[in-house]
Amino acid sequence: MQSPADRQDRHEYPAHWEADVVLRDGGTARIRPITVDDADRLVSFYEQVSDESKYYRFFAPYPRLSAKDVHRFTHHDFVDRVGLAATIGGEFIATVRYDRIGTDGMPASVPADEAEVAFLVQDAHQGRGVASALLEHVAAVARERGIRRFAAEVLPANTKMIKVFTDAGYTQKRSFEDGVVRLEFDLEPTDRSVAVQRAREQRAEARSVRRLLAPGSVAVVGVGRTPGGVGRGVLGNIREAGYRGRLHAVNTAFPEDLEEVDGVPAHRSVRDIDGPVDLAVVAVPAEHVPAVVAECGEHGVQGLVVLSAGYAESGPEGRERQRALVRQARAYGMRIIGPNAFGIINTAPGVRLNASLAPEMPRPGRIGLFAQSGAIGIALLSRLHRRGGGVTGVTGVSTFVSSGNRADVSGNDVLQYWYDDPETDVALMYLETIGNPRKFNRLARRTAAAKPLVVVQGAGSAPQGHAVRATRLPHETVSALLRQAGVIRVDTITELVDAGLLLARQPLPAGPRVAILGNSESLGLLTYDRCLAEGLRPSPPLDLTTGATAEDFHRALSQALADDTCDAVVVTAIPAIGEGSPGDAELAEALRSAATGVSGKPVLVVHVELGGLAEALSAAASTAPQAAPQAAPQAAPQDPGAAGAAPQAPPAQGAANATPRSAQAPAAPDATGPARPPRRPPAAVPEAPAVPPVDGARLIPAYPAAERAVRALAEAVKYGQWRREATDPGKVPEYEDIDERGAAELIGVLLERGQGLTLGEAETSELLGKYGIPVRRALPAPSPDAAAEAARTLGYPVALKATAPHLRHRADLGGVRLDLANEEQLRRSYAELTELFGKPDELRPVVQAMAPRGVDTVVRAVIDPAAGAVLSFGLAGAPSQLLGDMAHRLVPVTDRDATSLVRSIRTAPLLFGWRGSTPADTPALERLLLRVSRLVDDHPEVVAVTLEPVVVAQRGVSVLGATVRLAPPPARDDLGPRTMPAY
Repeated sequence: MQSPADRQDRHEYPAHWEADVVLRDGGTARIRPITVDDADRLVSFYEQVSDESKYYRFFAPYPRLSAKDVHRFTHHDFVDRVGLAATIGGEFIATVRYDRIGTDGMPASVPADEAEVAFLVQDAHQGRGVASALLEHVAAVARERGIRRFAAEVLPANTKMIKVFTDAGYTQKRSFEDGVVRLEFDLEPTDRSVAVQRAREQRAEARSVRRLLAPGSVAVVGVGRTPGGVGRGVLGNIREAGYRGRLHAVNTAFPEDLEEVDGVPAHRSVRDIDGPVDLAVVAVPAEHVPAVVAECGEHGVQGLVVLSAGYAESGPEGRERQRALVRQARAYGMRIIGPNAFGIINTAPGVRLNASLAPEMPRPGRIGLFAQSGAIGIALLSRLHRRGGGVTGVTGVSTFVSSGNRADVSGNDVLQYWYDDPETDVALMYLETIGNPRKFNRLARRTAAAKPLVVVQGAGSAPQGHAVRATRLPHETVSALLRQAGVIRVDTITELVDAGLLLARQPLPAGPRVAILGNSESLGLLTYDRCLAEGLRPSPPLDLTTGATAEDFHRALSQALADDTCDAVVVTAIPAIGEGSPGDAELAEALRSAATGVSGKPVLVVHVELGGLAEALSAAASTAPQAAPQAAPQAAPQDPGAAGAAPQAPPAQGAANATPRSAQAPAAPDATGPARPPRRPPAAVPEAPAVPPVDGARLIPAYPAAERAVRALAEAVKYGQWRREATDPGKVPEYEDIDERGAAELIGVLLERGQGLTLGEAETSELLGKYGIPVRRALPAPSPDAAAEAARTLGYPVALKATAPHLRHRADLGGVRLDLANEEQLRRSYAELTELFGKPDELRPVVQAMAPRGVDTVVRAVIDPAAGAVLSFGLAGAPSQLLGDMAHRLVPVTDRDATSLVRSIRTAPLLFGWRGSTPADTPALERLLLRVSRLVDDHPEVVAVTLEPVVVAQRGVSVLGATVRLAPPPARDDLGPRTMPAY
């Protein structure tokens, strides 16, 4: 450590500048400030740099550093002179420094806001993205210290360094003078610099996972000398899966003359292995893991799968052991899956890796699986593997990761890999916790735009061993935000697999219109009811009768798929007995051939005790989904109630036994729904020729219950709609009457009073007014005379309200009197309130001018430290407070977001003329939502806003009550340089 005599800092050592980063090739490095203790490291580092790189750095031959150079490059004040180093194994691999300069180019201090920057990267590590990572971090440090612009002088031949600067995405100026290229660039992040940074992040993290999942060589450390045990079992699983790379067994207890274990080369140490090792699977007791990690790091192992338990899941001592494990592995540039992991699987033909505790290799396929829990991972693998008794069929796995305690590699990393993995078409994730909600939401939105992402999210507390950031948002709010990002959010493992199988096998539906056909009237009606309950628009079921042949199914399905008014088809089938009844294989082939003849529409089967049919339906060569079709033309709904409208069933012949039933999804805000449709006789359709199966034929998923099939279809419909809308996310509108600068000045003045400030009524009105949000004035009424004076000031008619906490916004308790037309009515109401609820100082009564009648709503915005700023909307009172009927969107909200936010709550029909009422002014409401979004996005010091009630009238909106809370904004790690989670 630095002694007082050596320390020249004007600031203490900035530990918060330390960070672990993932490099371009998937390896890791640590970035930290350079101190006086690094003199020897700096000299050693410089000796390993080539003469050419030294020439590029100093513009002249510079074979070695002088003592003066070493002193200059290791003594920094962390303000005007800063040096950072990238290290692996504690040794420097690259350095960067900046020196603050004035307008004359000479050394300067604050308030000068420009600095010269220079890099030096060891030749062996050039091309790994080290300089780009260092530039991100030194730029963040410079901005923190008040530097707004970097200047760099580079020799024209140093094209690699010029590319680092030009590719960063900052606003630049370039000049050429005296044989030197001078680059100047602002450090303020731009849209392009952020995009560049995130693209680099994706490539680096994806490659780091790819190195784990597709290693060229694997060593299993902890293989027992006798059969049994975890290590020996994993070794057998890898070998039996047909792993294509080199495999080694390692155990310090092996006899020196032992050459093989189960036909696998045996070694006493990783160091003894001749040749590189890409992945080490660690299955030794926790107390021996540090020695194994050291061996692996020294041998150049790229990644670890740590199966060993005894870490954070075991308590405080284990938690510290886990932190030490991560620090040790990262020091060597290695990534970790685990500890306490179940393992990883990659079914790609060129890999065939089963480095897990699963005794069988799953079938190859197009579904990626991620689970934090080993038990859940087993459940996912087994459900996809089964052929009977549930969702059946041969749909396989591309990759599987069970991360255990998730100390390093997380679901975010795996998402980065799946995003551009050509072998994965659908991603299924079981998440007990979300460690970085901001990043997960961003990655999920990008992934969902390319391929379906289905998630089960645990609702309980974080499991032991998971170091996650706490969120104050309710579980339902987090789920709503995931859906906004395009995530298919389901509640159970069964639903996860159900949705995954449909999305992996079938194209996305173009809309909610569903055709139902089959040989069971009852099963068809049950499916129809479930479609209504899920908000789909089913046509009356077509009953083929129990005597239907395979040819009948083929003709009916072909006709349904050819119908332009149909977006998806559900086939219901029960076992048929009698001569001419189709066998399982015959029926499956009939359905498959009909589906193959018409692309672009999904087909599902609901079957009862037809295990053979399910297997037959799954017999195909590919699980790759086809491209989503364009949406079929259909009338746009005028309100949210119409969006789920079910068509009225036409009168049927011979339907006397049909029981009328109200639809479970409303057809319109004032409708009660269609009657349950009667049986429809089979239609006469032209006989369709049989279509022989071809390679790549679509697999048809089979479900044992109508509710499971329909729920999966409904999720596919919603996801398809999201995909179509995601192509045009909308825009954040500009409003000329917003005074952003004035609001910032007011917030600065108010925060001088202290942190965590709830504004008073006048201050709240002033701040909201700067964003074009007027709050209807309310005057205090501590006495009847004061109430009368307030009413004269405001003008009749008025409202008298009790604002005590237990009565505020509780009109149902009688604490509000409306439409008081004169002073007599006002004084009478005042006397009634004080008689019912107590003295005026307990009631805190106020008088407010009456607003136009309308629908009472509530608008809230809050900044959550983990998820970010969230805008919420609902109807005031019981719908939001008792039923939790609120909709949520991440800030900033676009115009399309605001439109969907208003229509997302279950009680939205009340705003759109429900049962003949006057429709409310929802465009004005949407503008209010956008203004609130702008306020909290422009000023993160505004940590909470509540507008309640907001009365939405036939024309305009009235904000009757508002509260605003100010505080220093929580730190945001999603805007800074790339970093890995700190340990």
